[in-house]
Amino acid sequence: MDKLFIFFVILVSLPFLTNMAMTFSGRKKLVGPFEVTKVFDGDTLEAVGPRQKVFKVRLLGIDAPEAGNEREGRPAQPYSERSEKYLRKAVEDQPVYFRGYGIDQFGRLLAEVFTDEKNINLELLRAGLAEVYRGRLEDNFDPEPYWKTEEEARKSREGMWSMGDKYVSPREWRRYRGWG
Repeated sequence: MDKLFIFFVILVSLPFLTNMAMTFSGRKKLVGPFEVTKVFDGDTLEAVGPRQKVFKVRLLGIDAPEAGNEREGRPAQPYSERSEKYLRKAVEDQPVYFRGYGIDQFGRLLAEVFTDEKNINLELLRAGLAEVYRGRLEDNFDPEPYWKTEEEARKSREGMWSMGDKYVSPREWRRYRGWG
């Protein structure tokens, strides 16, 4: 039933999502302001934009530690709570702006998130609360500043990098647990 509902929502939303992807994709300038209404984890949030449209946003180029789900018996990855709190504090009570790169398979806007000219995606990397996303990135996205920032955080052993050899990437954490 849930899968059928999700399929229906995506099917009905497809024209809107396609239009939104064309609106955001490849833009060099920032769009906004938006108000963040919810932070789901260290790399996903919800925001309300013009005309009260709600956007679920996946921070492009980063992968934050996986949040747990007690109801499903999913343990949280170390530093997931700190990553989520960091993102929440960075975006709360202020306008945010997006540089969008398209829509992912879950209907989320893929974007760099900014406040006061600060790239929040890079700030999470700098704090050692996310790593560079190891999967396929959008063609018009330049990951070089992301790799550089992650390397600096690793060298200074910021956040999750302080775990040394005990650190497990979010991608591996999901794979070990069969989460996708």
